[in-house]
Amino acid sequence: MLEARGQAHLLRWWDELDAAARARLLEQIASVDWDTVALWNAPPVFSARGAVAPLPVLPRTEIEARRAAFMQAGRAAVHAGKVAAVLLAGGQGTRLGAHGPKGAVDIGITRSVSIFGRLMENLKEAACLCDVVIPLYIMTSEENDAATHAFFEENAYFGYPQQAVRFFRQQMGPCVDLQGKVLLEAKDRLAISPNGNGGWYTSLERAGLAREAESQGVEWFNVFAVDNVLQRMCDPLFVGATLLSGCATGAKVVRKACPEERVGVLCLENGLPTVIEYYDLSEELAQLRDERGELVYSGGVILNYLFRADALKAIASVRLPVHVVKKKVPYLDESGVLRDPAQENAYKFETLILDMIRCAGSCLPFEVVREHEFAPVKNRTGTDSVESARKLLQKNGVEL
Repeated sequence: MLEARGQAHLLRWWDELDAAARARLLEQIASVDWDTVALWNAPPVFSARGAVAPLPVLPRTEIEARRAAFMQAGRAAVHAGKVAAVLLAGGQGTRLGAHGPKGAVDIGITRSVSIFGRLMENLKEAACLCDVVIPLYIMTSEENDAATHAFFEENAYFGYPQQAVRFFRQQMGPCVDLQGKVLLEAKDRLAISPNGNGGWYTSLERAGLAREAESQGVEWFNVFAVDNVLQRMCDPLFVGATLLSGCATGAKVVRKACPEERVGVLCLENGLPTVIEYYDLSEELAQLRDERGELVYSGGVILNYLFRADALKAIASVRLPVHVVKKKVPYLDESGVLRDPAQENAYKFETLILDMIRCAGSCLPFEVVREHEFAPVKNRTGTDSVESARKLLQKNGVEL
């Protein structure tokens, strides 16, 4: 099988391996999606943009005018157990100067306050408001799974019912060199990487948790990222607005601070909801303003999405676009020495959550107040840092 695919080099050190190492290597090889690997030299998924048009954002003024109806519908759905939270927490805290899971990073000043701890406080507020224990699914990575489990146990699940919290690992995929050869990181181990944030639902399915959620009556999944400490999940106002809109998905957005802000923009492409990343949005569209002088493409996504469960099942039955990304990947050379390349030497294969929005066919852009719901923690200092997040938390009355 490997010879037919030009991948027989994966068995180069077979004779040196003991039985356990051989079994480990064979298990990894058997899990490889060779159809995805074959895309290593494929053209970019979206080499050319379709017809781009604005997707009107549900503004704060209308949200406030319809607050009562939205809250009633949202609280009823959450209270009935129809909404589950999904935390994407596979990242490490390396860029923040910390070891271990990103969610375990301490952002406190006079006391210990972790990112996970802040997010759990926000979830508890939603649970209290809707008088229900909201199911929480946490996606980890191979790298941080054990540490994430341990951190939640050490912190007694931050006062949340342990039985309501389920962990699952993100699926991994092989990395290939620039000639399409799968790389090894050890003689008995492939070089692998996470399959992108669009792989969260198939990973949930693989763990058997999508079926479990369905059996418990979950009809909506609120997916959110670990690196925004002001993230409000299972917010009944957002849930209610999305439900009443009839859309298959909803996305919390903030008004872009300026045309150059590095956030993806929710719009329409060929009539379908699409998130265009800041680096893909043309200068002309980024700068375009309406008659009031406001940016036309202004709805910046914050990775807080609602997905209807039946739409997710339909999306999972077809293949999401695979993005081939060039990266630096440590690898075992022909002599068995582990090399740490100075330049990009490999391709990784990723699916993206923004493509799930497009595949779902409809999306409600729901405007939130930036200062109350957007405090990204991506850098050690400066913009979108621990420093800036602390200021926003304090502005929202959080004691640090």
